[in-house]
Amino acid sequence: LKEILLEYITKHHTDIDQPIPTEVELSSHFNISRPTVRQAINELVVEGYLYRVKGKGTFISKPKIKQDFLQILDSFNNEMQKKGLTPSTKILSLKVIKSDEKVSEALNLPIESDVVQLRRLRFANDEPIVVVVTYLPYEKCPGIITKNLENESLYKILENEYGLTLASATRTLESVLAGEYEAKLLQIEKGAPIQFFESITYLADGTPIEYSLAKYRGDRNKFTFELKRKDI
Repeated sequence: LKEILLEYITKHHTDIDQPIPTEVELSSHFNISRPTVRQAINELVVEGYLYRVKGKGTFISKPKIKQDFLQILDSFNNEMQKKGLTPSTKILSLKVIKSDEKVSEALNLPIESDVVQLRRLRFANDEPIVVVVTYLPYEKCPGIITKNLENESLYKILENEYGLTLASATRTLESVLAGEYEAKLLQIEKGAPIQFFESITYLADGTPIEYSLAKYRGDRNKFTFELKRKDI
């Protein structure tokens, strides 16, 4: 039943704004008990193919955006455009602050150094996808807070205007639950799953240039890892 439903929702139920048939209807159509129908639907919900809306029914989830964030060092704008999506950015805050211990360690700076703190909400086709907090060493990019970071790529500004070539990055991934703040920004339920990335980007000489904390909607994104055996 699960495989039949999966084929139906991927090939035949073309209107994602309309719910799929109810458990009663499916049970009657296939002459299968409701608990069996419910189990099949539950598994498809867990796997991200379906989602429930209380009082309205069960709906087909939009296809997730396949992100190359873990394999390629590229700007959000470039990555979305390559996938045929229209990126946009809303600046939540932009200011120069004093670095705390964690930011100082990530950027290899003395504590209380001047750093740029940039908070952004980023969209794909007008849908909120990720909220990001970025820290930059101010001495490496003085005046960057005057740039148009809502419409221009941060990476392009760093490279074209400050001569900083971004060469590599390290990222850690955790699964967390959306707090009230993230839920409101990303238009999801509080407690919904979030993919949380902590990243440090380096220049060619190994100097850290960017420290960022990114929280992606778990229901709209999936990430690809590429692994290779060390002995081949």
